[in-house]
Amino acid sequence: MSAPRAASGAVDAGPMRPTDPLVVLLLGPTGSGKTALSLALAERFHGEIISCDSVAVYRGMDVGTAKPTPAERARIPHHLIDVADPNQPFTAGDYSRQARAALHDIAARNKHPIVTGGTGLYLRALTEGLFAGPVRQEDLRQRLRRSAERRGSAWLHRLLTCLDPASAARIHANDTPKLIRAIEVCLAARQPMSQVLTRDPLIGFRLLRIGLNPPRAALYERLNQRCAQMFEQGLLSETRALLACYGPVKALESLGYRQAQSVLLRGVSEKTAIAEAQQGHRNYAKRQLTWFRREPDVHWIEAFGDDSETHRIAVDLVEAHR
Repeated sequence: MSAPRAASGAVDAGPMRPTDPLVVLLLGPTGSGKTALSLALAERFHGEIISCDSVAVYRGMDVGTAKPTPAERARIPHHLIDVADPNQPFTAGDYSRQARAALHDIAARNKHPIVTGGTGLYLRALTEGLFAGPVRQEDLRQRLRRSAERRGSAWLHRLLTCLDPASAARIHANDTPKLIRAIEVCLAARQPMSQVLTRDPLIGFRLLRIGLNPPRAALYERLNQRCAQMFEQGLLSETRALLACYGPVKALESLGYRQAQSVLLRGVSEKTAIAEAQQGHRNYAKRQLTWFRREPDVHWIEAFGDDSETHRIAVDLVEAHR
């Protein structure tokens, strides 16, 4: 494998001051070694790690999430892991609020925050904030869902076009959840959603984005091995226990658990489930890279996070911006 390369980039510009605490954001696809790199940086710079993973927030979902091990979590304090039960809704807004609180707590103790994970929406919610729309209205949502089941998502899109043409232009006609939320906001706010969008960007911190982009073939091979190991290490028994405790909740539709459920509930062979999980993780890695390439000022390293040369490059980047 060729030596790691770091692409050019810069710490976020804007109103941030040189004296503001530095936050390292480690991003990249699943399986790229973000955990290993975050641990190395946290040990080197007396840091604490904030997970940015939409499934690792759930208690009991361990085998299928590749959470840091108990030994790793004993070495370095971790935040935003095991903070909700699988049957509890946990939104990007919830993540943003709790992660920002963790950032301030870590910085107040003169430690270095290191945010690591692959959930792009959570990262964006943390750094850019989310629009402050009306609270959820479950009765309205249920009525819209039933209408969509009868008439199709295209009907929702036509309704949104009447209420808010600008939002309808940017939301795909088949994206039922986003269409429902947009219509809900329009009706509750009594004005188009596009006119009530406000952002709450993270302030008081400097952001250094470091991205991992290892060779694609090697990444896919590592993902294939990881998926097989999850089943070997008890993913089926963990999923069975979660189903017994919580039922088929939305959290169990995440990668790995969805395939494990197909074995337990529909009689799919374990071999087929592993192959489907492997394909699903490879597809997810591609989507993650597409998302993260839209992030500004990322220092890309073309290697895995557990590579010693990657560690050297990342340490130099942090040193240069402290």
